[in-house]
Amino acid sequence: MPDYGLTAREAGFLGRLSPPWRIQRYLDSIDYDSAASGCRSARRVLRERRVQCMDGALFAAAALRVQGKPPLILDLEADQDDDHVLALFRGPAGWGAIARSNYSGLRYREPVHPTIRTLVLSYLEGYFNLRRQKTLRRYSRPVNLARFDRLRWMTAEENLWAIPTALVDIPHRRLFPRKVTAALATVDARTFAAGLVGRRM
Repeated sequence: MPDYGLTAREAGFLGRLSPPWRIQRYLDSIDYDSAASGCRSARRVLRERRVQCMDGALFAAAALRVQGKPPLILDLEADQDDDHVLALFRGPAGWGAIARSNYSGLRYREPVHPTIRTLVLSYLEGYFNLRRQKTLRRYSRPVNLARFDRLRWMTAEENLWAIPTALVDIPHRRLFPRKVTAALATVDARTFAAGLVGRRM
């Protein structure tokens, strides 16, 4: 099996984060970089124990790759809000996702979603801004990170901002017509409070 430039210790640790919910548990156990001060490889995440949305997806994709799965990510686009990036994986019943977020509802999804669109739709209710507006609007096709192997995205010491920059240029599909999004309810107080649990400024 390829080592992708990882040390035996790094590859062994990533390989033991199976099934995929163990990757999520690890990401949730380390500090969240709310300032997005870096875009780290899996090697740097292991060393620095700090992560934000993008490098959380990179870390999860690296672990999935070590475990023999394709390193897939997907970009979610929002209006009046930040984008969000997921690492994707397939199970016997469908698609699942791993993600790190400052909002509690935008993290792990069990692999039970029959299509990418239904997986993305599962994030709608928890994807809101501080004005309580539901903001998710578009999503990209899955992106195989093997296309970025020249950047050594699993082991690089430099920041990997070229990857999120590339995601901006990938075509995104709109989830709904504008008349549908215009009619979406705002988030109720309890859902809003639940979504902010653990949020770091």
